[in-house]
Amino acid sequence: MTQTLPAGLSASAVVAASSANLGPGFDSLGLALGLYDEIDVETTDSGLVIDVTGEGAGQVPLDASHLVVRALRRGLDAAGVTVGGLKISCRNVIPHSRGLGSSAAAVVGGLAAANGLIAQSDSPVLDDGDLIQLSSEFEGHPDNASAAVLGGAVVSWTEADGATPRYRAAPLRLHPDIRLFPAVPAVRSSTAETRAVLPEEISHVDARFNVSRVALLVVALTERPDLLAAATEDRLHQPQRASAMPASAEYIAILRRCGVATVLSGAGPAVIAITTESELPAEALEFGAAHGFAITEMAQGDGVRWTPGPR
Repeated sequence: MTQTLPAGLSASAVVAASSANLGPGFDSLGLALGLYDEIDVETTDSGLVIDVTGEGAGQVPLDASHLVVRALRRGLDAAGVTVGGLKISCRNVIPHSRGLGSSAAAVVGGLAAANGLIAQSDSPVLDDGDLIQLSSEFEGHPDNASAAVLGGAVVSWTEADGATPRYRAAPLRLHPDIRLFPAVPAVRSSTAETRAVLPEEISHVDARFNVSRVALLVVALTERPDLLAAATEDRLHQPQRASAMPASAEYIAILRRCGVATVLSGAGPAVIAITTESELPAEALEFGAAHGFAITEMAQGDGVRWTPGPR
């Protein structure tokens, strides 16, 4: 049976940014970052009202096509719950179209906000596995979404089981000495466009290379950060995307020449240095400043949090 919630209920969610791929881990490795969007929702008798401040304000749709709305309604539907109307407030900090998982954050945040409403119904809330599955269905792959759900570093994978793929993820305990330095440019990119430059087929040699580096990267992230430089080498997507974002490619090259493990964040153009040092080399910082990169140290992000009732 479907339960319709009364007007006047509220809920909130806080969800982290994420970096995916981490070099060789294409569509499988993810890392939540300590940068958070906030979502508040309230049930109403009818209609839909959306307010967006911060990133995306004046640019994202303010109707039922908004990702937060779509995800929230998907979560309610999965729990057998409906509402007459919704009032939604989004306070966005995660940069859009930079490779920091803003779309995944919107989806995970919408599902988590739905959980806050479901908790005030007769239905059981969605667990982490449900959140990973439903959010990854929006994304088509689970790396950003699972990192936003679980927080920290994750390994994710897809199981082809019938018509609907099953999306899974397992957390990794990041080594305590690892420090993260995202570099976010002012320019944007489109994930669809940067995926279009990737070849349909790769050589057996390159496949073998990336398999070895992904296996090594799990060891480097959890136990042996001294192996990060070799572990973050990649032949599947970063070299192919370099021409579409030359400043990001050059920034990566400078840091790697200095011995700092650095990767494209997701599909870019943001870049993330993964190191045990307390600061980045001066040469890289000067290049970043000259080419419009905002470079800051950032902690790993927490898993999504949701709250029934007012925050």
